[in-house]
Amino acid sequence: MYETEAKTKVDYQQLVEQYGVLVKRIAHHLLARLPESVQLDDLIQSGMIGLFEAATNYDHSKGASFETYAGIRIRGSMLDEIRKGDWIPRSVHRNSRRISDAIHTIEMREGRDATDQEVADELEVSLPEYYGLLKDTQGSRLFSFEELIENSHSDTYDTTHPDITDEAAPHSGHQNTQMNVQLVDAMKALPEREQLVLSLYYDEELNLKEIGAVLDVSESRVSQIHSQATLRLRAKMRDWA
Repeated sequence: MYETEAKTKVDYQQLVEQYGVLVKRIAHHLLARLPESVQLDDLIQSGMIGLFEAATNYDHSKGASFETYAGIRIRGSMLDEIRKGDWIPRSVHRNSRRISDAIHTIEMREGRDATDQEVADELEVSLPEYYGLLKDTQGSRLFSFEELIENSHSDTYDTTHPDITDEAAPHSGHQNTQMNVQLVDAMKALPEREQLVLSLYYDEELNLKEIGAVLDVSESRVSQIHSQATLRLRAKMRDWA
């Protein structure tokens, strides 16, 4: 256990030796979901910055283990670096919003989960074209879902933004708690297969090929299910976006 508190001198060499593997593991886990333009070395470098920041700011009295806290900071630092790269075309962001809006419209109208064909019809495209859009938006949706998961895992540790005043912090914490409750409810409301794919992908950390073997479907089909699940979550969580 790496025990450090704010204002304690950090042994960076020891930190790298002890938690460098954690940085690499998180980097590889993210890289598996990103385009080839994202480099592993860039993720690791930004992750190391997150690790150092975690060591500087960690306070064991908050209740979370250092590894849990560091994992959140490392992943957040990597996502920040990817956002700065701005490698996702605007058309991909636009299509992601269109799909999410279409799912929301159908589910509000029908009172049930939208089917693939219904979403394609709402978008006025063929089913194969819809699946193509899902494939293109795979990377852009990672961040919104990762951020939701990151928020839901950080309740045990105070990561309040420094710009938030003490008076505002309780209100912010209440909002985060409400959002986390709504996220859990939204995930439970997903179709069973979509819940399973997200669980295998994010909790069990299986890749798309491995999930395909579990479900006895192709890797591309798993990608489609994952894409639609996260966009359906975005539609359900649109009030918190």
